[in-house]
Amino acid sequence: MGDSWERARRVLTEAGLPSGALAGVRPMSGGTYNTVEELRLTDGSRYVLKIPPAAATPGLRYERRLLVAEADFCAGAAEARVAAPHAVAVDGDGSVPYLLMTACPGEPWTEVAPAGAERAALRTELGRQVARLHRVAGPAFGYPSGALGPLAPAWRTAFTAMTDAVLADARHYGAWLPRPAGEVAAVLRTAAGALDEVTVPVLVHFDLWPGNILVERTAAGEARIGGLIDGERMFWGDPLADLVSLALLGDIRTDDAFLAGYAEAGGRAVFDRAALARLALYRAYLYLIMLIETVPRAAGEDHVRWVRDTVAPELEAALDEIGRLC
Repeated sequence: MGDSWERARRVLTEAGLPSGALAGVRPMSGGTYNTVEELRLTDGSRYVLKIPPAAATPGLRYERRLLVAEADFCAGAAEARVAAPHAVAVDGDGSVPYLLMTACPGEPWTEVAPAGAERAALRTELGRQVARLHRVAGPAFGYPSGALGPLAPAWRTAFTAMTDAVLADARHYGAWLPRPAGEVAAVLRTAAGALDEVTVPVLVHFDLWPGNILVERTAAGEARIGGLIDGERMFWGDPLADLVSLALLGDIRTDDAFLAGYAEAGGRAVFDRAALARLALYRAYLYLIMLIETVPRAAGEDHVRWVRDTVAPELEAALDEIGRLC
């Protein structure tokens, strides 16, 4: 049992839950940064415990105090009545930081692999839930963790700080990029004016790829969204930014079912010239992260090759689109 059980009992006690009722601790796969464990109690209830890596572990600048951001995501999702974990207890600054959450039902979309009419219905429901998330307004723009400094009054200020930070990470780690970091920064700056159209900071998950969308089946066999998980990379910003991971390495404009649900629940996705420029900026930001994080993560050769072969061309395409639009 060892340290994991001792840590789990301590966290349960601090959360006001019965530590003596701990029946099981199971490592959970799928994460690439935090240690994640499922805690099962004797009454059948399940919780998810996240522990960040040691402070000295290499990482990107925005990744500090991620658990604080995830707790904010959980609170926002609860306000929006969206299927997501509930934060039970969080200690973002202690000697051993942690976040304890309720476990959501279901399996990752990637494992369920819904198809046909079932997939369309789930994408429509997903659109409704994301639209509800985007009704949750924040106090200002940027990462709530404070990793890149205080929240900013303008989206252009916040997003520029975000891209500057990730390009500084690229230089720091000597990460391979398809273009020099300075050239990338120059291209991104040409589209900065489009960011000024965003005046209300809303909750943006920014990591809603299929692995972070759980699908559960009811007793009648009907599939539904069981939870939107891993909200640790959330920020207060432009709702359009969420449409990037929702169509990872693709184009959200082709996802009719999602866009129908999104509009039905009040989401606004108008793809005019300024919106397309912002989408290209957000694609570039995400794909920069995916390329650069392979260095501090010490990713294996196969993953590095996949990122260079698959993600780098998408980054190039995003930069080229910015050039055409701006």
